[in-house]
Amino acid sequence: MSASVAPPKLRFIHCFAPGAAEENPSKEALGGKGYSLVAMTRAGLPVPPGFVIETRCCAEYYQAGRAWPAGLEAEIRKALAWLEAATGRTLGRGPRPLTVAVRSGAAVSMPGMMDTVLNVGLRPELADCYPDRERFWRDLRDYVRSYGETVC
Repeated sequence: MSASVAPPKLRFIHCFAPGAAEENPSKEALGGKGYSLVAMTRAGLPVPPGFVIETRCCAEYYQAGRAWPAGLEAEIRKALAWLEAATGRTLGRGPRPLTVAVRSGAAVSMPGMMDTVLNVGLRPELADCYPDRERFWRDLRDYVRSYGETVC
């Protein structure tokens, strides 16, 4: 990971990485899991870099008739570009593919609301990038199943 890549300052998204966590946002703004990741990063624990979309985006999404808040897509693209630069990996592309975990969250835990979708970015074309092919195909199978059950 390149610690020299400063995270972008964004309106809806909080980025975090070792030595580069933003101000201490509230649990209500980031949800429990996101808040914990930022807090662990700020405490110096070895947390991989990532970003959290604020919980208010969900409320704005429903208030706008299921439309994303203006500017959110551009911010996600900026945050993802930062994450790729910070890790030296590219989402869904070899030779060192970046895969991410996507999870919904709230300030108060809501069991059963949504599971984490792991390995977003994994694709069959990346099989040669992984040393353990059996593990790769198992992970891809689990990703497709999880995506189908959780998202679709």
